[in-house]
This record gives sequence, structure tokens and C-alpha cells, in this order.
Amino acid sequence: MRILTVMSVCLAGFTPANAFAEYRVLAVGIDKLVIVKPDGAVEWEMPWKGGTHDLHVLDNGNIMAIRNAHEVVEVDRKTKAEVWSYNAAKSNGNSGKPVEVHAIQPLPDGAVMIAESGPGRIIEVDRSGKLLKSTALVVSKPDPHRDTRLARKLDNGNYLVSHEGDGVIREYSGKDGKVVWEFPVPMFGKEPKPGHGPEAFGNQAFSAIRLKNGNTLIGSGNGHAILEVTPEKKIVWEVHQNDLQGVTLAWVTTLTVLPNGHLVIGNCHAGPGQPQLVEIERDSRHVVWTFDQFDLLGNDLTNSVLLGKM
Repeated sequence: MRILTVMSVCLAGFTPANAFAEYRVLAVGIDKLVIVKPDGAVEWEMPWKGGTHDLHVLDNGNIMAIRNAHEVVEVDRKTKAEVWSYNAAKSNGNSGKPVEVHAIQPLPDGAVMIAESGPGRIIEVDRSGKLLKSTALVVSKPDPHRDTRLARKLDNGNYLVSHEGDGVIREYSGKDGKVVWEFPVPMFGKEPKPGHGPEAFGNQAFSAIRLKNGNTLIGSGNGHAILEVTPEKKIVWEVHQNDLQGVTLAWVTTLTVLPNGHLVIGNCHAGPGQPQLVEIERDSRHVVWTFDQFDLLGNDLTNSVLLGKM
């Protein structure tokens, strides 16, 4: 089953030559899920509670997202009906424990991967909610809200996890759960500054993608940066807060690598007048396209999925 996801090439019907004119954007605001057409009009929307830090579109058009910070829900896009859900706060030993979910991934075999902050584990469950697999996470600074952000199961069966509170990307063996690679996100000699917007600074990693060349692309959260890191942990490509013309990066969230090699960057908490999504040409860092729906979606647009033509 092919799955459209915010952490990979994810454009159904996408034509690279005129991509900037074709995007429809699935996004989550403070209280709604919406699809915005290229002209800025709302094509589809439905109420949503508690925001979400992960979004997926399935082959059948259904949407899978996180609700109320601990429920994984699949919605029929046509009817807006809930067709499947999993409550991480009440399932598989978590009753009575503080639990937040910030990463989910529908898997090709029909199971769903869920990263549980609080319990500090990645699990896989089937559609009946049965626990199929559990992998303990290494968390140096435990916090149900900050243990993890985005996580992905890789083609080799390992898990690539962004640990927000620790400021570290860790890859876990899918066989025994051991950490096989990790990269502490650097502070570049700067002192931490509190806040969520452009004025803040830290290393609270939000996302990581394993590229085809074996390198890892990292969205560094309040580090306002995107870093490409080799297996040897050398930074070989980077974009920082003020490197893009006319754009100020704030909390860098989801990253999408397009078929033409361009990169789409999630720019959360940047404030009015700044885009929430930015497409750049990789080598030149030229800004190709921006998405700014501040009035519709507010200042907390963490996640989105790019959709192709109707």
C-alpha cells in the first residue's frame, strides 16, 4: 500500500515543471483540518480537536491524524466519518499514565506505528488494537510532551526518531531496539533563548528523513535550520534562519523532498507576514513557492501534506 506522508515524496498527480501552480495543501489549524486550493480557497474542511503533529493521506483518500494528543484517527474524507481509531491513553498498558502521541505511520501491512511520549516507546498495532511490537526509546529528559516529535519506520525496519526534548535524532534497530546511530543537533555556539517564534533558539529537533544517499535530513525545530548529515555525522548541507530571501525561519517542522529535488519546509510559529510553508531549490536555495494562510490556520501550523491535482 503506497501512503502519502509529510516526510517523503508525497504528491499524487504532481508535475515538477509547474509544481508551484498545482499544490493543494492538507493542513491542520487550531480547530480544523482543511484542504486549501492553489488559489487560496478552502476546498474541504472539518472540525478537529487538540491539533495534530502528524498527518497522512492513504491511497483510498482517507486521512489519518492525531486527535486530542493521544488518539489516532482515520477519517473518510468524503463523509467525514471516523472509520478507525486507537486511544493510546487507554490501550496496551497505558491506562492512568500520561501519554501523548506526536508521530504515527500507517504501514504497508495494514498495521500502524505509534510513537508514545510518556511511556517512551514505539509500538505497532493492528486494526483491532492488538499490540504487535514494542520498542523502548532512550529518553534523557523524560517529558510526555517532548519525548518525541516525528518518527518513521525505515525501509530496513529500523526507526528514525526525533527526540525534541533531548535535541537528538536516534535510529533504533527494528530487531533488538538498540540505538544504531544518533546525532545531537548542534547549538552552533549559541545560547538557548526561550519562546516559540523567531526570537527563540535551541535544538529541539522536530523531524528527520533518511535520504536515498544514506544521509539524514533534519528539521531542527527552534534551531531555525535544516541540516543534511552524513552517516559519519558531518553536516554537508544546511539552511539557517535568514538564508532564504524574504523568509524568516522560526520553528522548522515537517520536511518534504519533491520529485524534482526541491525541498518544502514547514515554518511554524513564524508570525503574521511569514509563510507557513516554503519551497526552495536545493542548490541555489532560491524560494520557488510559499504558502501563507495565517488568517485561516493561525500561528501553529506544524504539519501538512501536499496534494496533486483534483
